[in-house]
Amino acid sequence: MNPKVDFYFNKTERWQQEIEKLRIIVLDTGLTEELKWGVPCYTFQNNNVLLIHVFKEYCAVLFFKGVLLNDAHGILVQQTENVQAVRQLRFTSVREIVDIVPILKAYIYEAIEIEKAGLKVNLKKTTEFAVPEEFQHKLEAIPALKTAFDALTPGRQRAYLLHFSAPKQAKTREARVEKYIQQILLGKGLDDR
Repeated sequence: MNPKVDFYFNKTERWQQEIEKLRIIVLDTGLTEELKWGVPCYTFQNNNVLLIHVFKEYCAVLFFKGVLLNDAHGILVQQTENVQAVRQLRFTSVREIVDIVPILKAYIYEAIEIEKAGLKVNLKKTTEFAVPEEFQHKLEAIPALKTAFDALTPGRQRAYLLHFSAPKQAKTREARVEKYIQQILLGKGLDDR
């Protein structure tokens, strides 16, 4: 146990018993406990394997390369359609966790083997993401916008493309594009301030 992580488990919140149980199970597999992104992160030879985290409706074990796991029991969850590598095991009670301890450990050991083997997830390239026509028109009309967008990191580009593409109505897509033109011109990502 890493004392830097203790605060996360000592917070008074809805999922405290569940995440404490998950912590014991995960630590029993030999992973190293660290604090990353403000949550407990478990690593193997400095490679991220999984996180324990909480949401309003559930707590979860998040496998960084979950898409590579066999998932023989069909219990891994893809958070959204745009999440490429990560998969979660979600829990809403200590009983649910206790009922699948051997399965959970098997998944963790498999995730460790993935790290030992040096396997990588083949992520979709930024160029494979659709560019909504409302944004494409702006890129063509404002050369500085295209230059600024091309200079962004691939992750920032993907975030904008997904954000601009999400609405069903063209009017909403156009409004989103307009809202972020200046931010893109400043070289900032969607959530940068």
